[in-house]
Amino acid sequence: MIEGKTGFVSALLALALSVGCVGKGAPHPPEPPPMDKAEYLIGAGDVLTIRVWKNPELSVQAPVRPDGKVSVPLLDDVQAEGLTTLELKEVITRDLSEYVTNPDVTVIVEGIGSKHVYVLGEVLRSGPIPLAKDQRVLDALSAAGGFGAFADKKRVKVIRRAPEGEVEYRFNYDAYVAGKAPGTNLLLVPGDTIVVPD
Repeated sequence: MIEGKTGFVSALLALALSVGCVGKGAPHPPEPPPMDKAEYLIGAGDVLTIRVWKNPELSVQAPVRPDGKVSVPLLDDVQAEGLTTLELKEVITRDLSEYVTNPDVTVIVEGIGSKHVYVLGEVLRSGPIPLAKDQRVLDALSAAGGFGAFADKKRVKVIRRAPEGEVEYRFNYDAYVAGKAPGTNLLLVPGDTIVVPD
């Protein structure tokens, strides 16, 4: 298991370094306005709590499986991946109505396991990091244990998948903490890869 994970991290690092050789980095994207942030979509690996009021035997806490489904009492497997919590609540409410009169369903995402960023290179703990709401480059670097002894803090790269291909953004830690590079501590999105060279 560890060997497979190490191979995965090595492959990501090789890809990130090969992409990083091209260009000097794209201009940083604009910050999204707070109201424009999309609703959270449930993904495989998330842990959901589904409560049916006054029916504790129908309430469950369960992970969303790799096939995107969650197991719900009476309903068996329900497609959850790609839905918002409100959409999943509506599906479960509709389906439970065959068995329960006016079911009052609540769906809560208890654990986010489907959204990750990857931190590679000269950090204390390379690998995937669960992506929390409003997480930025410094947050991810901190979650990875911080910089390693030989990190080149001035040439940190953020690689993002885009429809037109991979886009690379630069982050100069020293300039940022000195107040000379405001706006470079990017808001991360799922799938971003942060590469810290040595």
